Amino acid sequence: MARSHHLPPSAASLTASLRDLGYSLETAIADLIDNSISAHATDIQVFCDMSRSSPVLVIADNGRGMAEAEVIAAMRHGATGPRKKRGPNDLGRFGLGLKTASFSQCRRLTVVSATNGKCAGAEWNLAQVEEDDDWFIAILDPEEIKEQPFSETLSDNGTLVIWRELDRLFEDEVGQKRDEIVNEKLTVVERHLSLVFHRFLAGEIKGRKKLTIRINGHPITPFDPFCRKNMATQMLPEDIVWVDDAAISMQPYILPHHSRLSASEYDYYQDRSDFISNQGAYVYRNGRLMAWGDWFRLIPKGEATKLARVQIDFPNSLDEAWTIDIKKSRARPPHAVRERLRQIIAKITARSVTVHRGRGQKLFQESQAPLWERYADHGGIRFAINSQHPLITSLSTRLSSEDASSLRVLLDSIAASLPIEMIYSDYSTHPRQVNSAVADEDQALDRLRRLKYALYGDGPCDPKTFLQIVRSTHLVEDQIKIAEKFVSEAFA
Repeated sequence: MARSHHLPPSAASLTASLRDLGYSLETAIADLIDNSISAHATDIQVFCDMSRSSPVLVIADNGRGMAEAEVIAAMRHGATGPRKKRGPNDLGRFGLGLKTASFSQCRRLTVVSATNGKCAGAEWNLAQVEEDDDWFIAILDPEEIKEQPFSETLSDNGTLVIWRELDRLFEDEVGQKRDEIVNEKLTVVERHLSLVFHRFLAGEIKGRKKLTIRINGHPITPFDPFCRKNMATQMLPEDIVWVDDAAISMQPYILPHHSRLSASEYDYYQDRSDFISNQGAYVYRNGRLMAWGDWFRLIPKGEATKLARVQIDFPNSLDEAWTIDIKKSRARPPHAVRERLRQIIAKITARSVTVHRGRGQKLFQESQAPLWERYADHGGIRFAINSQHPLITSLSTRLSSEDASSLRVLLDSIAASLPIEMIYSDYSTHPRQVNSAVADEDQALDRLRRLKYALYGDGPCDPKTFLQIVRSTHLVEDQIKIAEKFVSEAFA
């Protein structure tokens, strides 16, 4: 008969392995902020003090705090099992986040907490764990607690998580280069937190007070990936899917075409959330963004869906069904959700294409005689210069038959050599920068005079028709007021 044999893991080896679960600085800090939110904190501060002889990074909150027994339990690996039923507002999962997130960035972790004015503290030191090869933590005495960095920020209730020996943060750099690296990483942290916790920061979570997060005193503003404040954003009907008697909400959005965004809005969204790479589902667990920018292999990312987003909300009771990982950065939807999402994608793809092509359609429809024509024939799409455009017909009638034939060859060559791939590449990545050269007023007037002569020579013309042709050529794009003024004076 087999006999049992106690075989605990090597503390030194396991802690070294847990350091490499794949956390980045921003995901590690976000994991600790989850704990603060679960403790009902409304104010969270991140301090990164590089001026000390031993630099520290501290996450401080005003949550309910912990007594000594709770601090010790929180320092235990696997403090709460993933299958244990959690409160509806709990953002934890495996009971590992505090330790694994911290050890991914530092070698010395200290937690100090206060509840009803009474403080307790404990510390993991990986150097000591490696030396002892055993699981021993240090329980801090009152004097040691008072000496902890930023302990003055702790009120009657709240918690400090202190990282020392930040060997992963500095990348072996020193001096000014080290500080530059840290500042760059803190900028990434700010952007990550502004997205992941945007609904908490905006005060949108029912039953919770509005959350404030500050980094070195600088408050973080929420980043809404759905651009809901813009009136041009489309909010499609919500879908509800039931899994194990729990509701999963699926809310589709279509973002505005870039031409409907203000310059500041466009720069803000393009800089923080590239339209193509961040299309897809945005998965929220208890209001906290877990994963985003993914269609879960249902369709490939592309131009057709670049403006499409689907907000998916599920409760923590469905963690097992969503296969949430330790870092809370990956989620795979259950089969029922994937099937419903597939149906939603089919609907929103058409909407996204319509919005994205809207401006192009306008260019072709705004004139009865556009300069370019779009043909969908023979199983393909092609663009050609309209040979019946008034400017071309006017020039052709003045040319000999040989010269007119040469003009048609020139125009056909221009249409055939249209650099569609280059235009697509530039427009899909930087649409605001793809513009015709803007003429000043003198250049615009000169173009208008030459256009008038090309069309009519010294003969009479109709002002209304001329203005319509001006619009079709886009020679004075976004300067139509100048054209109207020219017409009123030239045809007076």
